[in-house]
Amino acid sequence: MAIRTNRLSGSFTRTLSIRTSRRMELKDVTGEIEAAIHESGCADGVCHLYVPHTTAGVLINEGDDPAVARDIEATLDRLIPHAAEYKHAEGNSDSHIKTALVGLSETVWIENGRLVLGRWQAIFLAEFDGPRTRELRVKIVPDPPSNET
Repeated sequence: MAIRTNRLSGSFTRTLSIRTSRRMELKDVTGEIEAAIHESGCADGVCHLYVPHTTAGVLINEGDDPAVARDIEATLDRLIPHAAEYKHAEGNSDSHIKTALVGLSETVWIENGRLVLGRWQAIFLAEFDGPRTRELRVKIVPDPPSNET
């Protein structure tokens, strides 16, 4: 796990290593991101998330009921099947397309040292070509100090 703090900007970065267990999996990583925020000491600011892969992404959705993640997985598989007449020779074209739709980044506000998520929201690493170990890069940028007196 790489950790870097930029003393000039006050930003804090961490690269999380996330192990997935299925070919397609939405893995809740909210706890790991909250731990990075806690370690950074950031009270208020933003948390940027980025996945540097072409067959995995990141998304925010309901985390309370695991059936929602499974429904998303099943729907993406139905819309973009693994076996189709794709041109890409590696056999994972569906994974690239799913990643293009889901996206590689998210930004979440931080207030009072915590992620500002809706009541049911969680952050998921979206694996589309696993199982693998993936990187999730986290950059925490605190708000500038207030000049109000």
